[in-house]
Amino acid sequence: MHAFVTGAAGFIASNLVDRLLARGDSVTGYDNFATGNARFLEAAREKPGFRLVEGDLLDAERLAAAIAGADIVFHMAANADVRHGLEHPRRDLEQNTLATFNLLEAMRQAGVETLCFASTGAIYGEAATIPTPEDAPFPVQTSLYGASKLACEGLITAYSEGYGLRSLIFRFVGVLGERYSHGHVFDFVGSLLADPTRLHILGDGTQRKSYLHVGDCVAAMLTALERTQGRLGIYNLGTDEYCRVNDSVAWITARLGCTPRLSYSGGSQGWIGDNPFVWLDTRRMRALGWEPQLGIREAVERTVDWLVDNRWIFKERGHHRHG
Repeated sequence: MHAFVTGAAGFIASNLVDRLLARGDSVTGYDNFATGNARFLEAAREKPGFRLVEGDLLDAERLAAAIAGADIVFHMAANADVRHGLEHPRRDLEQNTLATFNLLEAMRQAGVETLCFASTGAIYGEAATIPTPEDAPFPVQTSLYGASKLACEGLITAYSEGYGLRSLIFRFVGVLGERYSHGHVFDFVGSLLADPTRLHILGDGTQRKSYLHVGDCVAAMLTALERTQGRLGIYNLGTDEYCRVNDSVAWITARLGCTPRLSYSGGSQGWIGDNPFVWLDTRRMRALGWEPQLGIREAVERTVDWLVDNRWIFKERGHHRHG
């Protein structure tokens, strides 16, 4: 198939691109490089089946030209900065919701009938039901990121009903692994490489979160694409376990061989929108025959190893953050 991948130079998307190319699909990658990294696509660009288009999803004309001829769209592009969302309230609306609307319109006009969408467990807010199923009661939103992603889901399901679009929506927990460049493991490793004697932790360290390795995440998406019956599928993606932030800190410091003095900002949340317990019910996805291959600890350790071997990423992300 000919896949169109938005945000192709991002962490999860670039791993997806490599997997698609390896199985013989052709891929058009689309990215504005606001946060994507060209290095993540170095292997893909050497493959004859890959084409990269530098463009923004808010540029409808460029998007329409790039998507022509695609059979399927993997919509991975997003502003994923939950923590600083309140500082830039328009960013989530534009880069997530409006960008998704533009993409849906481009698909409709080009006759592309299948969409795989990277959503998030953040749409559940502070869920009352743990582990949280896909049909949990409609939640109160606790972040602009989660709200914008839920709006995207609303648009996608309406297009599925109205225009016959086949849509698969994936609500991720935190994803870890090779090319990971945003989140608590990234922040902790960066801090400890700079100063292994101390580490400051937002919150009280008891926040409980589930994580998934990027390889398992990509495998789940492709499994659902192959095995879902009907026009709409909504799936939680995660492991059947969770860890506390303090557990993650212990694994990271052990992997780095350091024993820092720990300090905490206090409270059950590291920031507004940091839901203190995130654990998704993944029985619906598992019913399709998918099982994660790695547990959370191994995913954390692999992420630490990749970051240590690719320290350039800290300079790159610092540039993006302050640029």
